[in-house]
Amino acid sequence: MDECSTDDYNNPIGIIRGTSNRKPPIFLVAHMDTVFDSDIDHNYTVKKDTILGAGILDNSVSIGLLLSLPAILNALELRFESDIVLAGVIQSIGRGNLRGIRHLLKTWITPIRGAVCIEGVELGRLDYYSSGMVRGEIDCRIPITGIKSDFSRPNAILMLNEAINQILKLRLPQKPKVNIVFGKISGGFKHGKDAYDASLGFEIQSDSDQMVKLLFRDIKDIVDGLNHENDIDMSIKTISNTSASRLKFNHPLVKSAAAIIKKLDLEPISQHSESELSIFLSRKIPAITLGVTRGRNYHSRNSEMMIKPMFKGIAQIIGVLMAIDNGVCDE
Repeated sequence: MDECSTDDYNNPIGIIRGTSNRKPPIFLVAHMDTVFDSDIDHNYTVKKDTILGAGILDNSVSIGLLLSLPAILNALELRFESDIVLAGVIQSIGRGNLRGIRHLLKTWITPIRGAVCIEGVELGRLDYYSSGMVRGEIDCRIPITGIKSDFSRPNAILMLNEAINQILKLRLPQKPKVNIVFGKISGGFKHGKDAYDASLGFEIQSDSDQMVKLLFRDIKDIVDGLNHENDIDMSIKTISNTSASRLKFNHPLVKSAAAIIKKLDLEPISQHSESELSIFLSRKIPAITLGVTRGRNYHSRNSEMMIKPMFKGIAQIIGVLMAIDNGVCDE
């Protein structure tokens, strides 16, 4: 590693200097946050074939690869024309709304040649497009002032259920593709008591940014209607959002990455990715997302990664970096 620092948003950055000062840098990026709170044990158990622990697949194994890459490249005696910028970005998932990578790219003063985003799983993953997305929350609070009995007071969970029922009645087009996902729900405090508060997490996904905006407006109308008609405090807010963007399948970066993956006797698997990838693509920077290894119990405290497949994962990433350095993103 030739340089180590943090930017003014506290994203840690390392730079492996290239042999040419005329070539823009290549970015290798992994998000540092996990779905687990800081009070969860993040120590790992290393076994013969696996490593176990909370957050290992999302995304500690990728951060470990970033830290190890300078030593790996040195052992392989590999040099690149471009600088290789290794960035561990903060505030990516959930309420973080990809603020770390947004800030890093907004304040980076030079052109960027290309980028590889890395995630723990799944080996063979090759993402090159992102959907338009809004991730939101609907909160319901039942006023507990006054003399209303529990039998006459609304139930926050049932109010959210009514919101879900009305959202499911919305007409969705076949084109552009659109999907509404209800991913999280919580509420109440006791089995025998009506819930005074509840929260619903949802996500709207579509190939069309306009369709995402229209659906969010429709859902807001539903929330406003329930709020008005039932004398409750129901509100909706946006947690995070991304714009629809993509590379074409025949882009040289995508074709080269697919060829490298197949050369390692793996099958490329592609899906939309609303992650750091979307921010690179929205800025017209060629980028893909690759998976490092295989594993199970992805978002569990006993998450488990397999060690042996990781070697192919490392090989594919180095191969893609070499392809970018050879010009597949320069057209």
